[in-house]
Amino acid sequence: MGHSIRLGKVFNIPIYLHYSWFIIFALLTFSLSLSYFPADYPLWSRVAAGVAASLLLFASVIAHELAHSLVAIRNGTPVKSITLFIFGGVAQITREATRPMAELVMAIAGPLCSLTLAGVFAGITLLFSSGSGILVADLTRLLAYINTMLVLFNLIPGFPLDGGRILRALLWRGTGSYRRATHIASWSGRGIAYILIFGGIALVFGCTLSRATLVVSAFGSAIYLGAFDGFWLALIGWFLHYAATTSYRQMEWHENLRGITARDVMTYDQPTVPPNLSLKELVQNYILPTGRSYFLVAEEGRLKGIITLYAIKQAPKSHWDLVRVQEIMTPLSELVAVQPDDDALSILEQMAEHHTNHAPVVKEGIVLGMIARDNLIRFIQLRSELKAGS
Repeated sequence: MGHSIRLGKVFNIPIYLHYSWFIIFALLTFSLSLSYFPADYPLWSRVAAGVAASLLLFASVIAHELAHSLVAIRNGTPVKSITLFIFGGVAQITREATRPMAELVMAIAGPLCSLTLAGVFAGITLLFSSGSGILVADLTRLLAYINTMLVLFNLIPGFPLDGGRILRALLWRGTGSYRRATHIASWSGRGIAYILIFGGIALVFGCTLSRATLVVSAFGSAIYLGAFDGFWLALIGWFLHYAATTSYRQMEWHENLRGITARDVMTYDQPTVPPNLSLKELVQNYILPTGRSYFLVAEEGRLKGIITLYAIKQAPKSHWDLVRVQEIMTPLSELVAVQPDDDALSILEQMAEHHTNHAPVVKEGIVLGMIARDNLIRFIQLRSELKAGS
């Protein structure tokens, strides 16, 4: 989810707005302003109501994802962020649940939140259903309907929708196999995706639906479908297929790391540089001759930090002979430093949590090697290919 704007934090969880969100926000506001709210209201009132409906819709999406996230955190699973984008919203949870019941509770939390919001908006509709509050009632009636549809769509038993995660949790509990449960739920998700894709294509090429407004949700997100219903259905189907396939591949990667430790995947021949070295010397004597993009910084064998090519490029080239490595390096306190016997799967998860691509391996403060994210992923892919060929 690159190219995002940070909005702030809710319950210490960063909230981001992806640039693609503005597309769906504009479409939603335009469609609602012209087609949903009564034409006898002034245009400015309908536009204001359309903007309010769109904003409250995405506030509902954030609440849905926050429900998932807070339950995940309560179960010891870190949440990196929540991002709003063209399909609605997604919580970036860095680790899968370790128990089927934890998975089940986390999956149910989002739909329960949306169902509660639907009830609240329905109650407000009843309060303002007459007199000068009719426009407010129209707005809250729409939001009650959207949140209800969000619940129903997300309960479809196709991974990674909430219903698919509920299905996986139940299968996991019943079979005792996380891998098998994920495999079945992922295939269910891909089946749902194919139905949406082919159904959308059929609509684009002449099949018609009811003229009623459709609201469809994906991954805890709501999408308003009007004139482009076929296109949207196919696009949502493609997104679900991609998400289901990617989620299953990540599960396979995690399975391939079980039982593997840091000493199995680390690079031993990891050169170090002293902290008082100038950037000019570092570039001329280390980076250019070796082609490496990063070096561990150590003094008398003890790790101090890491210096990367990216950090070097942030310093003005005219000052390279004056700036020392220790001035711009990432210190040890900010690194994911691991022990040689640490589990490789937990290391990968820690790297994801801390937004880092490198994890030095140390023992009693002495540098033993380095684990690079790309090397770790290549190890996973190679192990997967060897398993497939056996």
